[in-house]
Amino acid sequence: MPSSTGRYLVGLIGEGITASLTPAMHEAEAAELGLDYEYRTFDLIELGRPAGDVAAMLAEARAGGFAAMNITHPCKQLAAELVDELDTDAARLGAVNLVVYGEAGLVGYNTDWMGFRDALANGLPTASLEHVVQVGCGGAGAATAYALLAQGAERLELSDVDPARAEELASRMRTHFPRQAVETSPHDDLAAGIARASGVVHATPLGMLHHPGLAFDPDLLREDAWVADVVYRPLETELVRRSLERGHPVLDGGRMAVGQACASLRIITGTSPDRGRMEHHFRALISAEEQSAAGGSPQ
Repeated sequence: MPSSTGRYLVGLIGEGITASLTPAMHEAEAAELGLDYEYRTFDLIELGRPAGDVAAMLAEARAGGFAAMNITHPCKQLAAELVDELDTDAARLGAVNLVVYGEAGLVGYNTDWMGFRDALANGLPTASLEHVVQVGCGGAGAATAYALLAQGAERLELSDVDPARAEELASRMRTHFPRQAVETSPHDDLAAGIARASGVVHATPLGMLHHPGLAFDPDLLREDAWVADVVYRPLETELVRRSLERGHPVLDGGRMAVGQACASLRIITGTSPDRGRMEHHFRALISAEEQSAAGGSPQ
C-alpha cells in the first residue's frame, strides 16, 4: 500500500540475518522505481532478544515509523498470532513473513508461497503437475506444497525424515484442497515415488553451504521429470548440478527467493516491481558473494 509520506522504512526480523540479500534486493528495485526506500535488519542473535520479543519489536517498529516488517525464522508462526488481520493464504499456512502497518492495524501476509508459485510460472512454465513428489515438510515445504496445489497439482506426495511432520502438512493441505490427491510416503520409500514423479521439489536444508549433500539420488528421476530446489546458497547445489547434467529442467532456489521479495515489495508499496530486473540483481549479488568466498574479485 502506498506510503502517506512518500517514504518507506522497512525491516527484517529473524535469527542470523546479517548476511541476508533481501535488503539489497528491495532497495535496488525501489531505487529503480523512484521510491524513497530504506531497509534495515534486526537480528535477534545480535540484539540478544528471544523470538518471543517479536510482538514488542513490531510495536517498536510501528512507533518508529516503519511501513512494514518482513519476518523470518524463527518468528513466522508467532507473527501469525500477533496481527490484527490475516491474508487468506497466510491464515491457511499459519505463518506470516510480511507484516504491513495499515490504518486498522497489523496485516499479515505470506509471500513465501507466492515466491514459489511465481518461480514455477516463470522458470518452468510447461512443468507437468500430474504427480509431484516433495522432499521436506518444514516451513519452506509448507509454502511450496501450498503453491503446488494452488497451481493445480493433481497429485502431491509428501515425504520427510519425520513422518509425523509430513502427515501434519498433508492433513492441512487436504483441508484446503479437498479435490486434489495429497499423500504421504515413508522416507524409506522415497526412491519409488521419485521414479514415478513428473516433478520433484526439494525443500530441506541439504545442499546449503554448511549442510552439503543430497536428499535423494538424481539418477532416480524419470527421464522427463523436472526438479526444483529451495536452497539458493549456493545457487548451484549438487542436486541442481547433477539434475542439469542429466538433462532435466531445473528451478534453482534463487527464483523463489526473488519471487517472495518481489511480492513483498509489491504489497508494501502498491507498485509493480520488475521481476526480471530483481532476478538479475540477485544473481549478481550471489555471484559476487561466491567470488569473494573463493578469494577472487567480482568482475
